[in-house]
Amino acid sequence: MSILVYIENREGKFHKGAFELVSYAARIAKDTNTTVVALSIGEITKEEMSRAGTYGASKVITVNVPRLTALDNAAYTSVIEQAVSLEAATVVVLASGFTGKAIAPRLSARLKAGLVPAAVTVPVSYNPFVIRKKTFNGKALAEIQVNTAIKIITLNPNSFGLHEMPVSSEIVEFQPAFSERDFGTKVLSTDKQVGKVLLTEADIVVSGGRGMKGPENWGPIEELAGLLGAATSCSRPVADEGWRSHTEHVGQTGKVIAPILYFALGISGAIQHVAGVSSSKVIVAVNKDPEAPIFSVADYGIVGDVQKVLPELIDAVKAFKANA
Repeated sequence: MSILVYIENREGKFHKGAFELVSYAARIAKDTNTTVVALSIGEITKEEMSRAGTYGASKVITVNVPRLTALDNAAYTSVIEQAVSLEAATVVVLASGFTGKAIAPRLSARLKAGLVPAAVTVPVSYNPFVIRKKTFNGKALAEIQVNTAIKIITLNPNSFGLHEMPVSSEIVEFQPAFSERDFGTKVLSTDKQVGKVLLTEADIVVSGGRGMKGPENWGPIEELAGLLGAATSCSRPVADEGWRSHTEHVGQTGKVIAPILYFALGISGAIQHVAGVSSSKVIVAVNKDPEAPIFSVADYGIVGDVQKVLPELIDAVKAFKANA
């Protein structure tokens, strides 16, 4: 028996999210006295695959099939289903992202396996198997009991973190069997976003709230982010007003992030927002209201009008970089 974790790579490289999944699976494996098998689809070097061993994967199965160069949910589901059978996996872990949300329900139906989407903790109990997930738009937690022989979990990004558990990792090539019905989707083209830091994996995030007063004032946010090599984000009211895309919304009802440095600029700090950024190692807040809740969680705070403070922050960063 084993814990199977599907880890995505981008252009042959694993990123933070993949290793968080392996860390999570390794914790479950430790609790249940079993092993972690990581599954990777696509062309990737042995050196890169061996990195999964740093976080507890004792085996990495690699599937490099030309027809799988573009994501096809049905075909990927078939690969994972066959890997589950090959490794006699009792728990399957995927990321709660676009791919996981598309594949997990298909896999659940094929394996007749119970599915817990958007989990935020390791199981609180293994017999019975009980795990927590967010509910009511992130305002509450529900405990879900899974009674099937095989359990499927999708993990909310940045819910567990990275935890090294080095083991020697065996790398195995796998050639799954396919039928033509596995390739019912034809991908004509793929457009990839370039030149921006992925929000959920960024070490530094610069975030703006209603204190920015409007979308026309967002230039300094992007300028500061550019200087720091950071991702940009926003609070929910900003996204709801249409100032910024909902893809940038961070908080309990948006993306949960855990950067090294988080700038909260003109954000009051509602509990839902704080819940989504509280794992940040350092939080810097700027708000003109000295009683703003954000200051209770900030490591550094500046009481002042963000419209005046932000240009000074930008000048300070430029001066520092010029003298570095």
